[in-house]
Amino acid sequence: MSEYRMGEAAQLLGVSTDMVRRWADDDTIATTRTPGGHRVIAGAELADFAVRRAESQEDTADHTMSARNRFEGLVTNVTADTVMAQVELQCGPNRIVALISAEAVADLGLAPGVRAVATVKATNVIVEAPSA
Repeated sequence: MSEYRMGEAAQLLGVSTDMVRRWADDDTIATTRTPGGHRVIAGAELADFAVRRAESQEDTADHTMSARNRFEGLVTNVTADTVMAQVELQCGPNRIVALISAEAVADLGLAPGVRAVATVKATNVIVEAPSA
């Protein structure tokens, strides 16, 4: 099972390391200790927390944005049959769903809590801006 240090979790969640420590201190997110005494977060716990956090946040952005094509995050769910798989990632506040081969899922070791990067290449992109 994957485990993440406080700094790694902060980077994946798009917050400061201090924020992750505060969440750990008040049991908002569960941690365990390594034999050396360092706190770590289980990958599956971090994935669940990332989904809960994204669902509870409203999009209050008042600026125009065109997303970049690389999204680092955590695998939150994998649904596979013998040929294809649906992989869900929580990349900060963004949820990415990809259809890839079941063989690729196995080769990459994708499972809830595993860190992954979604790279998006599209021939059509729609960019929206708020109306004035």
